[in-house]
Amino acid sequence: MPRFNVHICLLAAMAVPLSQVNAQADFHLLDIKSVDPTIVVELRYAGRNNLVGHSLYPLGTYAVARPEVASGLAAAQAFLRRYQYRLKVWDAYRPPSVQLKLWQASHNNDYVANPETGVGSLHSWGVAVDVTLIDSWSRPVPMPSDFDDFTPAAMWRYAGPDPEIRTHVHLLQMAMRNAGFLGLRTEWWHFTLADWKKYLPPDKVQAAVQVFGTQWQGKL
Repeated sequence: MPRFNVHICLLAAMAVPLSQVNAQADFHLLDIKSVDPTIVVELRYAGRNNLVGHSLYPLGTYAVARPEVASGLAAAQAFLRRYQYRLKVWDAYRPPSVQLKLWQASHNNDYVANPETGVGSLHSWGVAVDVTLIDSWSRPVPMPSDFDDFTPAAMWRYAGPDPEIRTHVHLLQMAMRNAGFLGLRTEWWHFTLADWKKYLPPDKVQAAVQVFGTQWQGKL
C-alpha cells in the first residue's frame, strides 16, 4: 500500500468516531471542521499543555459542538478573514466524565465547575467553546495570556499596556459577539451561545440563573 494511504488509514484509526462522541451526549454534536475546515483545532486537553499537565481526551478526539455553535464559529471565521486572522479552537464539547477528571485534577479550583452539582460546565452541554486568534498563516498572535491562566491577565477586559494585544482581544470579541456568543468575565478565550438557556433543561437553567444571573458568568 502506498505510504500516503497508510498515513490516511492511521489517522482514521486514531480519530475518535463522531458517533462515539455523540453517544456520550443526549444531543446532536457536529465536528466543527466539517462545517468550516479552515478553523484550526488544537484541543489542549488532548495533550500535556494544559493545567493538569496530561491528556484528558483520547488521541484524535474531534472538536465537536452543537450545530448552532459550529455555524456560529464559521460566521466568526468569515468575519476574521476580512482582517487576515483566523480562529483556533482550544476546547469545545467536553464530556461530563472529562469534566470530572478536570475538576479532580485541579484540586477543586475555583475556576473549574463541579459536574456533579448545579449546571456544571456549559462545555458539557455543547454550547461553549474556548478559542483564540491566529494570523492567516496559522501563527499565534499576542494575546493577554495562555489558555487556562487563572490570573487577572485572563480577564475579559484587557487592562495591560500593549496596544497590539488590545486590538487582538477586541477583534476576537467582536467576531464572536457578532456570531451570537457571550464572553466570560474571567476568561478571554471562553465563549457561550448567547441563547444557551434554550439548550438546557428548565431546572438547570433556573439553577444557573440563580447563581450566575441572566448573563453567563460561570466557571469553565
